[in-house]
Amino acid sequence: MAEPCAVCAALCILAALAAWFCFRHGYILYWGDAQAHLNISRSILDSRTPGYDQIGTVWLPILHVVCLPFVTNDWLWSTGLAGTIPVAICFVIAGMCFYFAAKTAYANSAAALVAVAVFALNPNILYLASIPMTEVVFFAGLGAALLAMLRFQATQNRRWIVLGIAASWWMSLTRYDGWFLIPFLAVSFAFFARRHRIAVFVIFGALASLAPLYWIAHNWWESGNALYFYNGPYSAKAIQGNHWYPGDRDWLLALLYYGAASRLCSGWPLIVLGCAGLALAIWKRRAFGACFLLLTPAFYVWSMHSSGGTPIHVPQLWPHSYYNTRYGTAIVAAAAFAAGAIVTLIPRGWRKFAVFIPIVAVLPWLLHPSPQNWICWKESQVNSVARRAWIDQAAWFFEAYYHQGEGIIAPFGDVTGVFCRARIPISETLHEGNIGWLPTISRPDLEHGELWAVAQKGDRLSRALARYPRVYVPIKQIRVKGAPTLIIYRRSDNP
Repeated sequence: MAEPCAVCAALCILAALAAWFCFRHGYILYWGDAQAHLNISRSILDSRTPGYDQIGTVWLPILHVVCLPFVTNDWLWSTGLAGTIPVAICFVIAGMCFYFAAKTAYANSAAALVAVAVFALNPNILYLASIPMTEVVFFAGLGAALLAMLRFQATQNRRWIVLGIAASWWMSLTRYDGWFLIPFLAVSFAFFARRHRIAVFVIFGALASLAPLYWIAHNWWESGNALYFYNGPYSAKAIQGNHWYPGDRDWLLALLYYGAASRLCSGWPLIVLGCAGLALAIWKRRAFGACFLLLTPAFYVWSMHSSGGTPIHVPQLWPHSYYNTRYGTAIVAAAAFAAGAIVTLIPRGWRKFAVFIPIVAVLPWLLHPSPQNWICWKESQVNSVARRAWIDQAAWFFEAYYHQGEGIIAPFGDVTGVFCRARIPISETLHEGNIGWLPTISRPDLEHGELWAVAQKGDRLSRALARYPRVYVPIKQIRVKGAPTLIIYRRSDNP
């Protein structure tokens, strides 16, 4: 019992240190998606029309729900810590699940310690464990599902099937990767069952599928289109449009780009350790865990190939930019788990030297410890320079001139980051998720109760206000290289 407690304590300390580092340097809300996730969660409780409808339709809801206990605190919301806390907890849960799963798979405590250490010490994982993004939340469900399968194989206790179903629900309501894993989970539990295999397959598959079915029904209820999350105007396919990207309908390019992102997230030493561990695990017939964890990377490659709207860009390959590099962290989990198998080859008296495996795995970042070498941090930093600049300038303006109750018309996108930064409640704003939005942008000369408006040049709101230039008058324009001009309007007293 002492060892699991020590592992849990170490994971908590790591999570706390990573969170403190990111908070101290202001990194928590660098990622635009992190800011958006936090604002969606806040809007469920703080909006002109609060409630279930604010949960959204494209992004799955688990992250937004787990942030709810913290996001109503203005300081936690504006700093991003409202998202850091629950995600850090998920990091600890993921680490503990991988530890127990590796201990079951390899029947070796040292192997389990190596597997969890390699996973938890990776700086890209630690960064994602400190910000409101879905990857680490998904890993918590992935680790729980793996543990449930391995323990069910060993004990045949049905409570592990229950945990597997719950883990599948968690994954399926966190990332769409979870939907892909459902048939593999059902087949695995059925294969491990010593009796009633067909019943296990059917029952598990049916119950696990309730989560995707719920989300399809939710999209139909909210939009009238059951597949709104897939083909609606805010879906990944719509955002990507018809633009070709490397890997689209090309397996080799999809593998090349995903492999590049994986290497940048993992580092060459871990890739080598993972391959060696996987080969050893196959030889010893203990490869199920690592192979199962490789299904998520397979999903990303398939999604890139099938025009799923999920391109990956890395700086070393055309177009030499950063986009979705964090998908490579799925390889970190698989390689870390596989690396644990190496310990089983070490003679018992020499296993203390297994401590060098995690050290070798993180060697690229020990030699070059700057965050500039953490690909996930670097993507968030590079892609947020312009957004952070105009958010800061607009937030300073509203901190100086806005008074509670005056009201602001603004789209619920990146612009909402201004109000988060300025600690202006979302209920002070009128956005697309509110009932009064359409009448207001249709006839701002008739519906203009808000004193202020904020829009980006060329967006729907700016075009609506341009039709009635005497109603809302631009009083400040914020121009930042690489971003549309942000326009702040004030209602005219004599429209």
